[in-house]
Formats: sequence, structure tokens, C-alpha cells
Amino acid sequence: MFPIPIERTKQKLDHSKKITLIEALPAESYHHAHLPGTINLPPDQVRTLAPQLLPQKDAEVIVYCAGAICHSSEGVARELTEMGYSNVRRYVGGKQDWIDAGLPIASDHEHRAAWERC
Repeated sequence: MFPIPIERTKQKLDHSKKITLIEALPAESYHHAHLPGTINLPPDQVRTLAPQLLPQKDAEVIVYCAGAICHSSEGVARELTEMGYSNVRRYVGGKQDWIDAGLPIASDHEHRAAWERC
């Protein structure tokens, strides 16, 4: 599992259809705000949900969470690697870095404060 910077993450999202972006936060945080095109994989549900959400173990996966001080993405990325996923990267800056860069955020709710919880 290797870190990936914001520029490379954005580039991959803009130009690749074969990347899966995963938010490693609880569902409530995901629904309030997430990077566009992201799927939610809460840390406590990796072993249960990963096989159905990520059927190809060699597919490129980028995992992120709330920000640099949040470690949920590290745990989820590690667990995916342990499960045999071979192309897992971690976007360490996470949602906060993305927002600070002025990049778009998707939301299923009007309120966005819950994403700050890690």
C-alpha cells in the first residue's frame, strides 16, 4: 500500500474508468460529503462488504478518510491488502485536503459537518 498525492488522485479520477475510490468512514459521514464517484467501505465492514464491492482483487483501489490525522484509511487499506487486494493506494490528505484544494464534493444530505468525525 503506497500513498498517492492529491494531484495524482484527481488525475486518475478524471482520466481512468478502472479506478475504485473508497471512503473509509462510517456511512453517516459518507452520506454527508464524499469525493465524487466514491463508494463507502466503513472500517468495521471491510471483510463483509469488500468481496461484493471489489470483486477484482487486482483492480486499482484508492482509499481515503477525513484527513491526514485520520487513520481509518490506513486500517482499511491494510485490511484490503491482507485480503489479497494487490493494487491498493492511500490518499493520505483525504476529504479535508480535497476540500481545501477547492475540488468538488458530493453529498446525499444538506449538512456536511458529520464527515469531520473519523
